[in-house]
Amino acid sequence: MHPRRPDGFDGLGYRGGARDEQGFGGAFPARSFSTGSDLGHWVTTPPDIPGSRNLHWGEKSPPYGVPTTSTPYEGPTEEAFSSGGGGSVQGQSSEQLNRFAGFGIGLASLFTENVLAHPCIVLRRQCQVNYHAQHYHLTPFTVINIMYSFNKTQGPRALWKGMGSTFIVQGVTLGAEGIISEFTPLPREVLHKWNPKQIGEHLLLKSLTYVVAMPFYSASLIETVQSEIIRDNTGILECVKEGIGRVIGMGVPHSKRLLPLLSLIFPTVLHGVLHYIISSVIQKFVLLILKRKTYNSHLAESTSPVQSMLDAYFPELIANFAASLCSDVILYPLETVLHRLHIQGTRTIIDNTDLGYEVLPINTQYEGMRDCINTIRQEEGVFGFYKGFGALIIQYTLHAAVLQITKIIYSTLLQNNI
Repeated sequence: MHPRRPDGFDGLGYRGGARDEQGFGGAFPARSFSTGSDLGHWVTTPPDIPGSRNLHWGEKSPPYGVPTTSTPYEGPTEEAFSSGGGGSVQGQSSEQLNRFAGFGIGLASLFTENVLAHPCIVLRRQCQVNYHAQHYHLTPFTVINIMYSFNKTQGPRALWKGMGSTFIVQGVTLGAEGIISEFTPLPREVLHKWNPKQIGEHLLLKSLTYVVAMPFYSASLIETVQSEIIRDNTGILECVKEGIGRVIGMGVPHSKRLLPLLSLIFPTVLHGVLHYIISSVIQKFVLLILKRKTYNSHLAESTSPVQSMLDAYFPELIANFAASLCSDVILYPLETVLHRLHIQGTRTIIDNTDLGYEVLPINTQYEGMRDCINTIRQEEGVFGFYKGFGALIIQYTLHAAVLQITKIIYSTLLQNNI
């Protein structure tokens, strides 16, 4: 199970001090730079499963620090923009714009990953579970063509199905993690002075969270790949109903090829934990690189007030983007195996990703994770693990474009206001 959105945004105040100090209804203050040592005290939580972002209430994302030789750099303030009698008013206007922009930047990123990129996720999953497919859609060009065909034959709903269930899975994941950590000594965050026991307990918490969310993730997966042609108008809580029914053995009848949940625990937890570890390492590495780059620019005294404000928000967004991209690419073959195991025996009918019309049944007979890997390699080749990879390319290209456009708009507003 993979993730897809940044964990926390300073401007949004999901995990920042603004929520703790002023309340949710207060203004969201711009983040200042802190000392470099502060960065090491926080490990942000990268996304865990599709459609989720671990925005934990009350937690803090790492302040992006720029150490200096004397005092910490506090970024632009009212005094920095003061120039006479009207300087104070101009400084207040800049501060309000800074707060609004921080909220807008985080909101744009969340909207892109949760809503705008959902058609890419739908097509990617359909390609992954379609063992019939002769066209693997490894490039964005064929993906765009098949998306157009689905939209033409089935309407826009064919590419937006199951979006509500992804939010339900996200809520179940966050709730399960919060409840488990509340009633157990398992830590939700790993501090700077960590030890192997603390790391193990933290990963155990993540593993238990994936196990709790697993039946609901299976139900969400079915909703996103089920063809709109034979799909009933299900309610938004159908994912919860199906997930509970999968646990207690009731609900929609399944075939004998359906794998028990116990056999799905290992691949599900393996994918989730590996995705979390890879995302955390890459996120930390990118943040350190960006911190050093910003520090060198301040030593050279070449940073403008506009760039200083941009540095308050974009480094963490870039780090989360890079972490999600790398982890999704590295674990794409494992995700393909995981989705095929979850969908087997559920009597799911998917769209024909070769033609763009007609439907196909899922009749796989994998005995487990190892058998699935061997079968894909023998019958579909190595590239069979990467079916639908072009949709992933489009997804992150779209996300990068939105971040870049948001940055340009933000810079233009700041330059006109300063």
